[in-house]
Amino acid sequence: MRVLVTGASRGIGRAICMRLAEAETKDGSRSLRVAACASAHPDELDSLIVALRKMGTEAVPMFGDLEQQDAPERLVEQAVEQFGGLDALVSNAGIGIPATLLDLTADGWNRLFDINVRATWLLAKAAHPALAESRGSIVTIGSMSGVEPQPGMGAYSVSKAAIIMLTRLMAQEWGHDGIRVNCVSPGMVLTPMTEKAYADADFKARREAMVPVGRLADPARDIAGIVAFLLSKDAAYVTGQNVVADGGMTDSVLRLLPVRRS
Repeated sequence: MRVLVTGASRGIGRAICMRLAEAETKDGSRSLRVAACASAHPDELDSLIVALRKMGTEAVPMFGDLEQQDAPERLVEQAVEQFGGLDALVSNAGIGIPATLLDLTADGWNRLFDINVRATWLLAKAAHPALAESRGSIVTIGSMSGVEPQPGMGAYSVSKAAIIMLTRLMAQEWGHDGIRVNCVSPGMVLTPMTEKAYADADFKARREAMVPVGRLADPARDIAGIVAFLLSKDAAYVTGQNVVADGGMTDSVLRLLPVRRS
C-alpha cells in the first residue's frame, strides 16, 4: 500500500502510520510505503520515520502548511512521484480554536475551514487521478463534534460536520471511479494536544464519567485500527460511512435523565 497521511507527527496520525506498519509486519509483507506529512513537530516526525523504517516500511517525511492553498496538491504530487502512484489517503490534520461564535473572528473561522475542510477537499481532489488508477481509498478524520454541536469551540463543530458531508459526497461522486471514501469521527482522545488539559485529574475523571465505556480513547488502541480496516480489502464494499468512535458518548444523553422506579 502506498499511503499519504497528514498530521502524522503525533497523536492519531502517528498511531495510524504505526498501525499500518504493524499489520504488514504481522502478515510478513513489506509493501507498505508511507508519506508522513506534518506542518510542525519535526523531531517527532523524524522519530516516526525512524520507527517505521525499523519495521521495514518505506517511509518518507514531508512538510507542508495545509493552510496554504497550494500545499495539498504539492504534497500529493510529491507522494505520487516518490511511490509511482498512490493507493490511499488519510486526511487527518486538523485544528480547533476554542471560542464562542460571538468571540470567534473571521480570520479564525477561515483558518479552521482552510485547514480542516478545504485542505481535505484539495488533498482528495489532487489524489483522485492516482487513486482512480489504483482503485484506492480515502479516510477522513471527523469528530463526534461534527455529529453533535460543541458549544465554545467556535466553528470546530461546523468544520467537522462539513468533513463528514464532504466524505459522503466524494463517495457518491467518485464511487464509479473505483474510489472509496469513509470518515472516522473520534470522541475524546488522549493525545499530545489534549494531554495538558487531562493532566488535571479531576477534569479527566469528570470527562471519563460522561463516557459509557468509562475512559478516554487511545489513538493506537481505539482509532488507528478503524482507519486501517477502512483502507483494507475487508472494507471493499464500505463507502460514504462515518464511523463514530466515541465510547457511546454521543448516544448517552438520555442516560443522564433521572428515572422513577415506581
